[in-house]
Amino acid sequence: MNTVLAAAQEKVPQIPPPGIVVPDADRAELTAGVTALGKEIDALRQDLKSKPQLLRCLPDVQIFYNAVRYPLQYNEFYSPREIETAKAFLTQGMDRAKALRAGDTPWTKQTGLMVFGYVSKIDGSVQPYGLVVPETFVMGDGKKRRLDFFCHGRGETLTELSFINGRQKSPGDFTPPDAFVLHPYGRFCCANRFAGEVDLFEALADIKSRYAIDSDRIVDRGFSMGGASAWQFATHHADQWAAASPGAGFTETVGFLRLDAPGKAPRPWYEQKLWHWYDSTDYALNLNQCPVIAYNGDMDGQKQAADMMQVAMAKEGLTLTRVIGLNMGHGYTPEGKKEINEKVDAFVAKGRNTLPQQIHFTTWTLRYNTMNWLTVTGLNEHWERARVDAERSTDGVTVKTQNVSRFSLAPAAVSGKPVTVDGQKLMGVQFVKDRKGSWSVDKGKADKELHKVSSLQGPIDDAFMDRFVMVRPTGKPINAQVGAWVDSEMNRAVREWRATFRGEAPVVDDSAVTSSDIASGNLVLWGDPSSNAVLAKIAAKLPIRWGTDGSIKVGGKTYPSGTSVPVLIYPNPLNPRHYVVINSATTFREADYTNNDRQYAHLPDWAIIDITTPPTKSEPGRIADAGFFDEQWKVKANEAK
Repeated sequence: MNTVLAAAQEKVPQIPPPGIVVPDADRAELTAGVTALGKEIDALRQDLKSKPQLLRCLPDVQIFYNAVRYPLQYNEFYSPREIETAKAFLTQGMDRAKALRAGDTPWTKQTGLMVFGYVSKIDGSVQPYGLVVPETFVMGDGKKRRLDFFCHGRGETLTELSFINGRQKSPGDFTPPDAFVLHPYGRFCCANRFAGEVDLFEALADIKSRYAIDSDRIVDRGFSMGGASAWQFATHHADQWAAASPGAGFTETVGFLRLDAPGKAPRPWYEQKLWHWYDSTDYALNLNQCPVIAYNGDMDGQKQAADMMQVAMAKEGLTLTRVIGLNMGHGYTPEGKKEINEKVDAFVAKGRNTLPQQIHFTTWTLRYNTMNWLTVTGLNEHWERARVDAERSTDGVTVKTQNVSRFSLAPAAVSGKPVTVDGQKLMGVQFVKDRKGSWSVDKGKADKELHKVSSLQGPIDDAFMDRFVMVRPTGKPINAQVGAWVDSEMNRAVREWRATFRGEAPVVDDSAVTSSDIASGNLVLWGDPSSNAVLAKIAAKLPIRWGTDGSIKVGGKTYPSGTSVPVLIYPNPLNPRHYVVINSATTFREADYTNNDRQYAHLPDWAIIDITTPPTKSEPGRIADAGFFDEQWKVKANEAK
């Protein structure tokens, strides 16, 4: 990368931006309040151990603690009014803490605008969400109610403080009668991607543990950045919703970012493949399973999102229902909202069909592998389109596949009848294809071999959608330059995880990694076999090796270990049910925060970083080589020449 471009990239604005100066007296008052509330939270955590029903509500207190602690610690107050809000939050948090100590949780019994918290499996952080509780709700009435979720728009200063404040003041654009409305925080401003995607499902699970929710009447909504999120949830998780109604947003990468404009240098081939992760247009076929009502103002540039989806759906024989706000830019019209509600309500009345006669399903990765009664458990090749068309009848089930090597059917859909797979008639519910293309009943033998499976298929960014711990090296690195790069990049990873995903990345020394760490999540190992003791234990079992001759070997190619650093994801040899990641966090960087559509995976399963080129806000160094492992987690020969 030339120095001019690198310098330009270093001028990328900080997101979230620096805040205002907090007067000394206010800072002292807030600091004292945070300290007091933190001590009470710690005490309650111990005192309520024998009372799990109360202990599970402790995150409802912690959200107020974090909402004030983070702005103080990270300079994220953006107006004097927020300082006063923070003082009120400390009182509100302490009031909830006192109620918990007295054995009560009054906020869980109330109606109206409420805020709650849950502990994320990913990093142990406490994440907030807002909930509109219908006035018809009575604790203990047992009635299952509809739930709509609404993903928020872009907000570079949408800290926990401002999010919670907003959720306690406004119900949002849609409040259907006798229904709950969930407003996920979505891990700040990432368009509900990666940890933000997981956030929605963790918040949904938390709500279901508190209230009676009708799982067949959940509605997917959002606007602007949240509209992009709603499109993503509709296409990638189509069988989960009674209906979806995205507003504006974006649905694919190339057109929205104008990457095909004249003079634009093409992005690396592996990035182009990875656009298939979140591009909703690539999953348009799945909307056979999910009714969609798209909205945009007729003067809104973001109508491009629905335009692109309309074209993609038409290619699959589907028609997109659209509501257009007349003489409207980036917002809803009253007439548009009324029409949307009428259409959505009609689909909700029918409810979600959990056992449809036909399934038409497409995916590009085993990260998204289920549709109703079908689960794809193996692909011929990741990041190439896979498709399954399946139909139930009185004679059995007929299945046609493309780029699929394994799949299973729910027994309820098969009912003991024959299954015809690509013309072969079989009896069973799990099926596997051999190298000659012949299908047979899968008896589980193949599962003993290492191969890509759902949530263990890469690329690098996938490791950060589940529990992880970063492992700090304590030994001497191969050389000082490698050690300095590792220290810098790991510190950056911890810092940017909090800034981008609003959590505190778990970090332990290599000497302190426990059997529990290995058993329960993904290990992110920083350093090399000389500096990181855990990496030294597994180095010989990785597909990328450090040679004794001072080289790094990838397939048939070598790189100097003194100026090259490998980054990769691989099933952990110490526990192949989880990942090990070497020398990487999420692979998009600060330059990509400025547009949510740029927050996609930028590196595949492995890469070699030439660290003679300094890291920038776009790249960790020069990408000397990169590629995907094959379906057996081996280096593809054509990608390591």
